[in-house]
Amino acid sequence: MGVFKSLNRQQKEAVGLLQVGTFLEYFDLMLYVHMAVLLNELFFPKTDPHTASLVAAFAFCSTYVLRPFGALLFGWIGDRLGRKATVVITTMMMSISCAIMANVPTYTQIGISAAWIVTLCRVFQGIASMNEIIGAQIYVTEITKPPAQYVAVSFIGVSSALGSVFALGIATLVTHFDFNWRSAFWIGAGIAVVGSVARTRLRETPEFLEARQKRNNTIQKQTHNQTVLRKTMLAYFFLYCGWPLSFYISFVYFNTILKEHGYSSEDIVFHNFLLSIISLVVTWLPAHITHRIHPLKILKLRGNGLFLLTLCLPFLIMSSYHYLHIFGIQAMLLIFALSSIPADSIFLKYFPTLKRFTIAGFLYALKSAFIYMFVSFGTVYVTKWFGVYGLWFIILPVTLGFLWGIRHFEKLEGLRPDKSLRNKDDVLHSRAA
Repeated sequence: MGVFKSLNRQQKEAVGLLQVGTFLEYFDLMLYVHMAVLLNELFFPKTDPHTASLVAAFAFCSTYVLRPFGALLFGWIGDRLGRKATVVITTMMMSISCAIMANVPTYTQIGISAAWIVTLCRVFQGIASMNEIIGAQIYVTEITKPPAQYVAVSFIGVSSALGSVFALGIATLVTHFDFNWRSAFWIGAGIAVVGSVARTRLRETPEFLEARQKRNNTIQKQTHNQTVLRKTMLAYFFLYCGWPLSFYISFVYFNTILKEHGYSSEDIVFHNFLLSIISLVVTWLPAHITHRIHPLKILKLRGNGLFLLTLCLPFLIMSSYHYLHIFGIQAMLLIFALSSIPADSIFLKYFPTLKRFTIAGFLYALKSAFIYMFVSFGTVYVTKWFGVYGLWFIILPVTLGFLWGIRHFEKLEGLRPDKSLRNKDDVLHSRAA
């Protein structure tokens, strides 16, 4: 891509290593997510359909519920010791978790202990993956400048989507050709070790080193004392609530409906594999064109598109009598998915350098813990009470929050004139660009 020609050799190497590492992390993370229809039956007790839905929601949310605590820990490491340390440690955590899951006995062998072991592994994987992607995005943001920055940071997200595609590909092979599912987790553990070793070659970002030097200097403390507006933090939170919603509705919610159409667990895994390819394409395309179209304009188009699609969603679902109809609905949901790509670097630069990892990581983790619980458990109950119309109560509030967040950052970027931005209480005291 021509925009990368402006990067020097060291920058290109760092971006490449981080993209590979993110791919490996999300390959490991999404293995269980996309094989859950099979693995939940192995590690959790069999129950009635309603309870099974709640158990599935619990298994899904366990990956994200403790992320805020992990964010505080790794935020401290990232803002004190450096960005490099976090991306190496998190990759190794993912490897250890995968190795344990590859060997844990099933529920029929050791009872409820199997469920707890798997749940704890999922918790550690969730913590590792969250700090991995935030660390990689911050690292690339701090070593590049726009417009190459937009593309380089966006491709961190593309790498995570690619990891999900490969995870689903492996899951498809395992479920359709009767391979041992444990081998998939051994593959994940092995490639995570490779990623950890490769990342030891990274150097710390100059922006972080400079900011830390200023913090240690009693004469200059401006960077360390920067404040971040609550409004900006809230906008960041709302924006990042979008993708968990889109992911769950697109990949998880329709599993029950597909089973009603006669789908087996193996069929659902392959079905989602095809969807993941669509997700990869619609993730790659905005990253590819972001040097021509401002990232916030791309996000606004997606937000407005999903809002209109959601209004029609119950009627589309009720009129679907074939699995291809369901696939078409899921594909449209992914096309207008509320992803932060390709504007991640825009959001990150409004946080001060020596608080950036802690703030961004904590908000990212908080949205994961909140929105995944809200969506997964919420859909179980609102669809029970209101049928498919209940999806309005889940999707529309998150979409409106997403659009408000875009509007706020448009003002900060000067894309939307607003006199209130002249007030020092409404913006950062200084911009950590």
